Amino acid sequence: MNRTDYAYALRRDGARLAEAASGNLGLPVPSCPGWTIADLVWHTGEVHWFWTLIANGELSSPDDYIEPERPPADALLAWFTEGVEQCAAALEQLDPALPRWSWASRKDVGFIQRRMAQETAVHAWDALAAVGRDEPIERELAVDGVAEFLAHFRSATPPADFPDAGLHLHATDGPGEWSVRAVDGTWQVSLEHGKGAAAVKGTASDLLLLLWQRRTVEQLETFGDADALKAILAAFDRD
Repeated sequence: MNRTDYAYALRRDGARLAEAASGNLGLPVPSCPGWTIADLVWHTGEVHWFWTLIANGELSSPDDYIEPERPPADALLAWFTEGVEQCAAALEQLDPALPRWSWASRKDVGFIQRRMAQETAVHAWDALAAVGRDEPIERELAVDGVAEFLAHFRSATPPADFPDAGLHLHATDGPGEWSVRAVDGTWQVSLEHGKGAAAVKGTASDLLLLLWQRRTVEQLETFGDADALKAILAAFDRD
């Protein structure tokens, strides 16, 4: 996917989140315990705000970041919608290779373009599920999201008890296979068919939602050691 694709996805899923939130700001969000939809809208919008400043070069790191004031409920969706467009427009015009701060090993605008599309997609799913609409994340974006998660959302080193055979993920709705292993104390991710200590099959959307703890292993087709699978999934760092 390229910057145009990511900007399109950000706008699309931002609109889906806002649509689900309209008239439902007080509803709880089961996938984000303790949050209402209003909290979800605020969080996602504030994330857009922060990364737009980083991408534009207005902020060099989080050290000098000042959080914006949270809008009142009757202005929250308008603020969010405006922020989605500001973020998408800024990211769409920037060269992905421009160096920028990030918490990840990848430190460029391309990381931000991808992260904002992925962040918004998962939180759009949260909002839609909260209003009874369990709608999948778009397949191409979900495949990209699995790759992003496996690249950046894992502990610094594999746990000592990580199974040698690792984890295999297999998308059932089109191309997409990933094998995750621990080799000499480092992570190894490959795009290949294989067997692991545990394996999971599902749509690309369901695999991504599983990694983000929006699906449970019981909701997908699994193979191998169930305890090993849960231990493997717990090894990823989602903070």
